[in-house]
Formats: sequence, C-alpha cells, structure tokens
Amino acid sequence: MSSNFGTLFRLSTFGESHCKAVGVIIDGCPPGVRLTEEDIQPQLDRRRPGQSKLTTDRQEKDQVNILSGTENGLTLGSPIALKVNNRDQRPGDYGDMQTIPRPSHADYTYMAKYG
Repeated sequence: MSSNFGTLFRLSTFGESHCKAVGVIIDGCPPGVRLTEEDIQPQLDRRRPGQSKLTTDRQEKDQVNILSGTENGLTLGSPIALKVNNRDQRPGDYGDMQTIPRPSHADYTYMAKYG
C-alpha cells in the first residue's frame, strides 16, 4: 500500500498502530515557517483514544516528537520528520486482521485494492 501523498508538498507515513512507532516525513515545506511540537500536539489530543465508548480503551498519550527539519521553532526547508511512539503495543490483537476486516477501519478497502 502506498504511504506517499502529494507532489509539491509531500507526505510519507511509516509505522503501524501495533509497532513501536508511527510517523511522517514532510517534504516541501519552505524555511521559516513556525512549527513546534506544541503546535501539533493539540491535534493529536483531539483524536486520542479512550475519549468515548466508541473508541479503543487503550490509554496512550500520543506525544509528537520532531526529529528533524526544524530549529528554534522554525522550519529549515529540509524534510521534517515527526514520530509518535506507541507505548501500548498489542500485536496479538491484530491476528484476525488478515482475514476479517474491522468495522470503521480501512481493512476492507486495503484488502480489496492490494489483496
């Protein structure tokens, strides 16, 4: 499955929810744009699991880490690497995922497109 999006402003995602981390490489952002972890964190907080009965009961504090591409809160013009560590990994929870699509996930569309 392709994890690359865009042409002028490009995103490449990596990782899975049952692995050690997920992240993104952002390429095409000009230098001098204000960007800190504090700018991104509120968006992660909005989608945090455990906020309703309809989401997973895993309680993970998704903390974004900017690994590269910024200095002193400003973009450098080079690729920006962001990472979120998964602290509550449960690979065993995904055993049936290969054959049984989960509701409200992209499993079915992934299987239909990529087999």
